[in-house]
Amino acid sequence: MPGYVYILASTRNGTLYIGVTSDISRRIYEHREGLVDGFTKKYGIATLVYCETFDRIDDAIRREKQMKEWKRDWKIRLVESANPDWNDLAGDLL
Repeated sequence: MPGYVYILASTRNGTLYIGVTSDISRRIYEHREGLVDGFTKKYGIATLVYCETFDRIDDAIRREKQMKEWKRDWKIRLVESANPDWNDLAGDLL
């Protein structure tokens, strides 16, 4: 089963959320529609700014745990290396 690690942002350089899923389209939809109670709903975090794809979900989970340990600067640099304008990458997913 494939896996995805993703980063959502409230705004450019705003509040970040790192998550993992086996169905990226469904998960982003849930975040955007407020179907997921918790951090993203509370802080209005719904813009997909980064995503990595893995062949196996356990590899994605391992990567998510690694990234959650990173300093904020490192997370921002990762987003900006792949998406310098902080564009919403969810367009094709929804």
